[in-house]
Amino acid sequence: MHRTGSVVPDRLPRWLLATLVLLGLAVFINYVDRGNFATAAPLIKDELHLSAAQLGFLLTAFFITYMPMQIVVGWLTDRFGAARVLLAGFIVWSLAMSLSGFAHTLATLVWLRLALGVGESVFFPASSAIVARCFPESSRGVANACIMACVSAGPAFGIFIGGLLIAGFGWRAFFVAFGLVSLIWAVPWLIVAQPRLMEQRAETSVDAAATRAILRERSLWGASLGHFCANYVLYFMLSWMPYYLVHERGWSLTQMAKIGGGTYLLMALTSLLTGWITDHWIASGASTTMARKTFLGAGSALGAIFIASCAIVGANASVFLLVLTCASFGLVGPNIFAVAQTLAGANTVGRWVGIQNCLGNVAGLIAPFLTGVLVDRTGHFASAFWIAAAISALGGAAWVFGVGPVAQIDWARRGSVRIRKVPA
Repeated sequence: MHRTGSVVPDRLPRWLLATLVLLGLAVFINYVDRGNFATAAPLIKDELHLSAAQLGFLLTAFFITYMPMQIVVGWLTDRFGAARVLLAGFIVWSLAMSLSGFAHTLATLVWLRLALGVGESVFFPASSAIVARCFPESSRGVANACIMACVSAGPAFGIFIGGLLIAGFGWRAFFVAFGLVSLIWAVPWLIVAQPRLMEQRAETSVDAAATRAILRERSLWGASLGHFCANYVLYFMLSWMPYYLVHERGWSLTQMAKIGGGTYLLMALTSLLTGWITDHWIASGASTTMARKTFLGAGSALGAIFIASCAIVGANASVFLLVLTCASFGLVGPNIFAVAQTLAGANTVGRWVGIQNCLGNVAGLIAPFLTGVLVDRTGHFASAFWIAAAISALGGAAWVFGVGPVAQIDWARRGSVRIRKVPA
């Protein structure tokens, strides 16, 4: 699929490009669904007469199932194939989103948020398995960058377009309609992507690492720590940047919305540029280790500098630095899963990413809550910025020094199991 030493990766088949588009659309829908509850939170709180604590629990309930299911889904992906697992999860999360529009009690909404977490847990283990199996090393940067760009676009759509639609038609109608319309995605997936992916795996006989062998790998724990640190900064920004801009820096809601939209757009563009540069660097002969770690380390270090500086500058400068902080995540994001895909290999990456993403998303429980506690106690965000900066710097160290050479691990020497004729 590609020529060693070529500075330009070979052209990918059309069905694979279509599959990448469908993966990007799926994660876009995934992140719109995640953010819809936050966008509609004021209306849901008033209509169901929820306390702030109850609303907080409703928003957090997603992670209760999302994190542990990563490990389960990783095993299912390696055992039964990514295409079918992703399709099943997509249907579950779309129906959970749609049914939320009919909920009239807190308990019902919590159960549906738990179901949403189960459904959405499939995406990263399954998509990583597809990228690892179908894309050569010199094309994985762009493949992962496209996915991460859609991760950035999802919240932007949820905040702007979703907010307008919720204001115009109500949160219930929007939830029901968006969930049902999303199911259309399954049609091209079944026609274009799934048959080809099944064809690739149906007649293969492969070795896949035992879970205990994965857990013994130092690089898994280094990557998981780096993933946690990157997610901490990301969840901190996603959860608290609007509040910080309005309440501490005095920007209007309209100004905040423009800043937020520009920030997400720059993050997406930086992700795409990073993927393109790393792919061409690798295709021109650079080692995968050098290319991936350079961007992971530099992005984490720059993020630490930018976010720490927010604690000591004025309102205008803080906006500029927040935008640069999110842009620095664009240097990190496309390489997080690319490293896992290379290390684990196509037949083990589901479980590897499941474990890594489970540990990395612990940050989703810690960052928003800890920031709230710090702001309550101190009355400002300075300490929260310093902690986020330190964690970002720790993440850079974890990627550079905690992860070994970025090359596929020889699982046969670490205790492998035989899996025969695994479907896609």
